[in-house]
Amino acid sequence: MTGDNRDDELPGTNEEPFYDPDPTMEQPVATVPGSDETNAAEAGGGYAATATRASRRRGRKKKAGWLKVTLLTFLSMFLVVVLAFVGFALYLNHVLSSNISHGQALPSSAVKPAGDAGNSQNILLLGSDTRSNKVKDVRADARADVIQLVHISNGHKSVQVIHFPRDLYVSIPGHGKNKINAAFAYGGPALLAQTLSQMLGGIVINRYAIIDFKGFADLTNDLGGVNVYVSQAFDEKGYGSFGKGYNKMNGDQALGFVRERHQLKEGDIDRGRNQQAWISAVVRKTLSAGTLLNPVKLTNTVKDLTKYTEVDADTSAGDIRNLALDLRNLRSRNITYYTAPFTGFAKDPVAGSIDVVNEPQMKKLGQALYHDKMADYTYGRNSIQ
Repeated sequence: MTGDNRDDELPGTNEEPFYDPDPTMEQPVATVPGSDETNAAEAGGGYAATATRASRRRGRKKKAGWLKVTLLTFLSMFLVVVLAFVGFALYLNHVLSSNISHGQALPSSAVKPAGDAGNSQNILLLGSDTRSNKVKDVRADARADVIQLVHISNGHKSVQVIHFPRDLYVSIPGHGKNKINAAFAYGGPALLAQTLSQMLGGIVINRYAIIDFKGFADLTNDLGGVNVYVSQAFDEKGYGSFGKGYNKMNGDQALGFVRERHQLKEGDIDRGRNQQAWISAVVRKTLSAGTLLNPVKLTNTVKDLTKYTEVDADTSAGDIRNLALDLRNLRSRNITYYTAPFTGFAKDPVAGSIDVVNEPQMKKLGQALYHDKMADYTYGRNSIQ
């Protein structure tokens, strides 16, 4: 060619330069616009896109499998916990049913229950100092050293515990006037319940429970001891030595504490307050998570609470279980403590030292219990810590 020296031509030829591609290199794929191949190419290449989609599918399957295994594992754990809980509940029910003993039937009241009292109820709680350590002898040579009436309000929202001093001078049906604990000696808990009901204007006493003092001690030990507030310090042989303020007590110490009355300013009146202080400490400890969530502690507590306890003939294990469920939301701040109204102390030629009943206030107390208005009744309220 004349006058045309093209650099892209090889010397001595008019043909296009020859290009020999490397056979190891991936060749471009001819694609038609809009085709699947074009879309795959635009997404990053045919084989690469296919591999990515497969990898994603495997990842989704792997994640779904992991979730399935996790859910099944948690479901299995949940079922194991439920079965364990049900089994434990059945065992506690067996302990309750086999341990507790039944005594007398309570007399029916001639007074119709108040319409505004709802499902409130009254339970007579007695401490029997038999010193026998045997349930079958719960009333053998017994003295009702603890007489506390427990009022549970309508809806189970609050509880009032009223101490009736054992030397309270009252009329006992069929036996004239005497100390109130003489009713227990004459006719057991049934006559004592009838005596209280009559004195309070005919209120219904729904149940009773007697616990031997040995049960007081064992229950305290089962809870790992309790912190009881001592309002009056005392030191007496056979009863213990306690300073004012909180005292950590084991079973034997608690037993001496609830029995002591000789060195207290108001004798049996103050002993009743000390008993309420012990009840308060036991309630706080029992309602704590350390007791309720500890199977060993809870089992031992139920065992000893029932082993030395007698209830009335009509109260079943199911009744006790249901009552416990009804009170599950109760806290110690919802419980208030009282001493039954009295005017002072006197002497009787037959009964000896007695506590004189405050008749007008006793009538008001009866009305407050009858109509479930204890929240409005303040006479004789004790400051229990």
